[in-house]
Amino acid sequence: MEISVPLFLELGAVLVALSLASSVARRWGLSPVPLYLLAGLMLGEGGVAPVPAAGEFIGTGAAIGMVLLLLLLGLEFSPEEFSQSLRLHLPSSVLDALLNALPGAAAGLLLGLDWRGAVALAGITWISSSGIVARLINDLGRLGNRETPSVLSLLVLEDIAMAVYLPLLGAAVIGSTLGRTTFTLATALLAVAVALFASRRLHGPINRVLDTGDSEQFLLRILGLTLLVAGAAEAAHASAAVGAFLVGLALSGQLAQRTRVAVEPLRDLFSLVFFLAIGLTIDPRNLLPMLPAAAALAAVTAVTKTAVGYYAAGRDGVGRRGRLRAGTVLIPRGEFSVVIAGLAAGVAPELVPFAAAYVIILAVAGPVITFLAGGMRTPVWAGGTRNGAEA
Repeated sequence: MEISVPLFLELGAVLVALSLASSVARRWGLSPVPLYLLAGLMLGEGGVAPVPAAGEFIGTGAAIGMVLLLLLLGLEFSPEEFSQSLRLHLPSSVLDALLNALPGAAAGLLLGLDWRGAVALAGITWISSSGIVARLINDLGRLGNRETPSVLSLLVLEDIAMAVYLPLLGAAVIGSTLGRTTFTLATALLAVAVALFASRRLHGPINRVLDTGDSEQFLLRILGLTLLVAGAAEAAHASAAVGAFLVGLALSGQLAQRTRVAVEPLRDLFSLVFFLAIGLTIDPRNLLPMLPAAAALAAVTAVTKTAVGYYAAGRDGVGRRGRLRAGTVLIPRGEFSVVIAGLAAGVAPELVPFAAAYVIILAVAGPVITFLAGGMRTPVWAGGTRNGAEA
């Protein structure tokens, strides 16, 4: 087997540098996610130290990282709890679409895009980054918080909505026929329905199949099933993230605990690669002209996304401070926004650098804002009192 010396050297240097960055962030009690994203920006094409040999590995590892992040999040809930939470948060999802997609559509028209470009920008501003949000919840120790089910319900409903949105946007961009669009849409919705059914009704048989006393066999079975389901969901034009999340949801009891122990080290490694990859896809030279407009839109949609999370957590009876945490953790945009921009590049090429600027602003600012929100007093506008006590 031929060994790529540049790959080893570049990847080794990147991991050592990110280790140092992570140590600095954690010393101050911060999530290292913003530093990983900025590192990707510096190491990509147009950055100060490109790593072309490591690019292919990072791209593949990023997809695995997102899948593992969502797998472990799914382990925190039972299918019954999550089904109830999804039903409860359908109104929250509608509000999410209205408050976050409409500003993007309006901005697209103001920027001179045609209706297809405006619809694409609506999707970019609507969808939060499942990967970044999942990592933030873990890094900030919020897995057991009361607002976390609200956040996860919104993320999954967004991903399910993408199963409808992406085929329709793709059809609009390439001028697909009504029959082909309908077939693609039906396939995506069927895949989501089957995955939801399996996680709720088949978790007993799934647990029995996966349970084994051999640690190596156990890890292979868990990873194999997760990647198969995630790949099938993506092939059906649904979301690999939803597929992985539902696999985690189907595991319970001692099996879920064994999965956490076995998969967490892999999750930590590949999630780091995931955040690095987002930055690598963006050429910093294209960002500067787009920054003013992108920053204005980012400010508006950070507020609207916070409002949605605040409302959703309120439906679960969460206190004011928890509602604020739920809202701010949803601010980051990432992988889906980049995909949407690439999909619409043929009809709106200027959307790609604009979306890149928008994503990097919120992907970096979002984790900082939610960290501050976790330790700050509830502001007066959100119902707090001036002495910091909950109203």
